[in-house]
Amino acid sequence: MSTPATALVVANPGQVYRRLLGYARPWLGTFLIGVVGMAMFAATDALLAYLVKIFLGGAFVEHDPRVIWIVPLGAVSLFFLRGIGDYVSTYFPASVGRRIIKALRGELFAKYLRLPVSWFDATSTGEMLSRLTFNIEQVAEATTNAVTVLIRDTLTIVALLGYLFWVNWQLAAFALTLAPLISWLIRRINSSFRRYSTRIYHSMADVTRVAKESFDGQRIVRVFNAQSQQERAFETANEANRHSNMRLINARAMSNPVVQFVAAIGLAGVLYFAISQVQTRAMRVDDFMSFLTALLLITAPLRRLVNVFGPLQQGIAAGASVFAVIDMASEGEGGQHSVTRARGDIEYRGVGFTYRDDKGPVLHDIDLKVPAGHTLAIVGRSGSGKSTLVALLPRFYDAASGSVRLDGVDVREFALANLRDQVAVVSQEVVLFNDTIRANIAFGHPGATAAQVEAAAEAAFVMDFARELPQGLDAVVGDRGALLSGGQRQRISIARAILKDTPVLVLDEATSALDSESEQHIQAALARLQSGRTTLVIAHRLSTVERADEIIVMDAGAIVERGTHAVLLARGGVYAQLHRMQFNA
Repeated sequence: MSTPATALVVANPGQVYRRLLGYARPWLGTFLIGVVGMAMFAATDALLAYLVKIFLGGAFVEHDPRVIWIVPLGAVSLFFLRGIGDYVSTYFPASVGRRIIKALRGELFAKYLRLPVSWFDATSTGEMLSRLTFNIEQVAEATTNAVTVLIRDTLTIVALLGYLFWVNWQLAAFALTLAPLISWLIRRINSSFRRYSTRIYHSMADVTRVAKESFDGQRIVRVFNAQSQQERAFETANEANRHSNMRLINARAMSNPVVQFVAAIGLAGVLYFAISQVQTRAMRVDDFMSFLTALLLITAPLRRLVNVFGPLQQGIAAGASVFAVIDMASEGEGGQHSVTRARGDIEYRGVGFTYRDDKGPVLHDIDLKVPAGHTLAIVGRSGSGKSTLVALLPRFYDAASGSVRLDGVDVREFALANLRDQVAVVSQEVVLFNDTIRANIAFGHPGATAAQVEAAAEAAFVMDFARELPQGLDAVVGDRGALLSGGQRQRISIARAILKDTPVLVLDEATSALDSESEQHIQAALARLQSGRTTLVIAHRLSTVERADEIIVMDAGAIVERGTHAVLLARGGVYAQLHRMQFNA
C-alpha cells in the first residue's frame, strides 16, 4: 500500500471557491429562491431613491396633492418588500450553506477513516480535529453569509448605478471613474486576508493539539505536576492564534476606511458638478436630491462588500486546507483476491521495511513461516521491530522489499477488506468507544446476536464483572473506557476478538493489563481461542509464551534466534539471557 501522496493543493482561490459552490449544486433551486430575495432587497434601495424624487417633486416642485398619501403608502410597501427580501435572502442560502457544511464534514471524516496509517503517524490529532470542526465551520461563512452579502449587495449597487444613469448618465459615468482604483484596492485586501487566514488555521491547529494532549494525558499532567508547563505551551499556541487574528483584524479595519475615503473623493467630485448643474438649472432639485440619495445609498453596500472579503477569504483558505486532505490518496481497496475463510498459513519472504529513509531500515531480510493453526511468539527488546513485523500482515504498512503471504498469496493481492476480515487484533493499547460494553464487543459486527455477544463475553470473563453492574452488558464504559479498570477493558477487547472469530489472531501484550487471577482465566480462554487458529503473540513477559509452537527472537529488525522455549533456553543465547533477567527480576 502506498504512502500518502502529496496533496493536490489548489493554489487558485477561484478554483477553491468554485469547488465549494459545487457542493451547493443539488440544492440550486433552494439557493435561487434566496437570489430572488436578494434581488427584491436590492431593488428596494433604488425604489427608495425614486420615492425621494416623487416626494420632493410632488411636494415642492409640482405641488401634487396626491403625494400626501402616495409617499407614506409607498414607504410602508417598500419596507414590507424589503423585509421579505431580507428574510428570503438570509434563510434559504443559509439552509444551503449548512447542507454544504454537513456534506463537506462527512466527506472529510470518511477520508480520515481511509487514509493510510503512515499519514496518521505523521499528523497530530489536534490538526485533524481543527480541520473537521473549526476550518469547516469557517467554510459556512464563505458559502452562506459571505455569498449572500456578495450577491445581494452587488445587485444593490448595480440597481443603484442603473438608477443613477437613468437620472443623469453624465454624472453617473463620472462617479465610475474611481471604480478601477477601488477594484485594485479590493484585490490587494483579498490577498492579505487570505494570507492571514492561512496563518490562523495553522495556529488554531496548534491550540487544538495542545488542548487535546493535555486532556488525554490529564493524569500524567497531574502526577508530574506539569500544569504550569502545559499552561505555558497552551499560552504560546494561544498567543500565536491571537496575533494572527489581530493581523487579520487590522487588515480588515484598515480596508474599509481606505475604500470609503477613495469613494468619498469620487462623491465630492460628483457633488461639485451636480451642484453646478442645479445652480445653472440644468438639473432639477428633485432629480439632484434623488441622485444624491442613490449615490449615498451605494456607500452602505460597498462597505459591506469590503467587510465580507475577510470572512470570504477565511472560508477559501479553510476550504483549501480541507481539500488538501480530501485530495490525498486513500489506502485503496487492494487487489482482487478474496476468500471466505483463509487457512492461516503465514509466510514472510525476504521482507524489509523502512518508515523513513533518513531513519534507516526497521526490518532486514525477514524469512519466516507459520503453519496454519500454529502459535508463533515474537520476543525481543523494545524497538527490535516486533510490532512492525506484525503490522505488515493486515497491511497497516507495506513491505519495502520482499512479500508477506497468507495461504501462499501476497497480501497485496487480497481485497483489503477481505484480508482484514481474516485477522483479529488484541493490543496492549485497548481502544474502547464511549458506548455500552455490548456495543464495544460487537464493534464492527452490528449484526451479531445477543447470544453471540454474551457467549464471547463469557469466554473472555467479561461477565464476571458485568453481572455486578446494574445495567450488565448495557453499562456505558465512558470515554476510552475510563469507567472500567485496565483489566476489564482488556477483557472486552479480547471478547471483541473472540466474536470476530478469524483464522489469524494477533496478540500484542494481550494480558499485560490483567491481574494474576484474571490473567490465568484469560490465558485459558485464549488457549481455547487459539485452537485451530494461527496466532502471532508479541510478548515482553516470556512466561506467557512458553507453550508457543515456535519462538523467534528479534534484535535491530532481524531474527537472531528461533526455536521452542526449551531449545532456546538450552542454547544459552539472547532468549536465555532475557529469560534469566526476567526470572532474576
